[in-house]
Amino acid sequence: MATALAPALFDQVEEALKDVVDPELGVNIVDLGLIYDLSWDDENNALIISMTLTSAGCPLTDVIEEQTAQSLDGVVDAFRINWVWMPPWSPEKLTPQGREQARAIGLGI
Repeated sequence: MATALAPALFDQVEEALKDVVDPELGVNIVDLGLIYDLSWDDENNALIISMTLTSAGCPLTDVIEEQTAQSLDGVVDAFRINWVWMPPWSPEKLTPQGREQARAIGLGI
């Protein structure tokens, strides 16, 4: 059963995930709005990351998973990514910081 993360752990995980950069867009997955939910799997004692990608056919899923593992090392002992495709990602999901990052690298968002 999944439960909500404690606020301190939520903040720590979210900050760590900002080190995971979408290889195609060059913006971190948090500010891109790819993270839909963070919860805790009590049964398996693991973080559950519900997230999407900018497109369902993204060939770089393995890269994002590897970066996620590296960023969460020392934050949580175990995690799993729950890939979510509904609702689909759109540029409206970018945070204000994500928009700034995207514009800084020349994306017209």
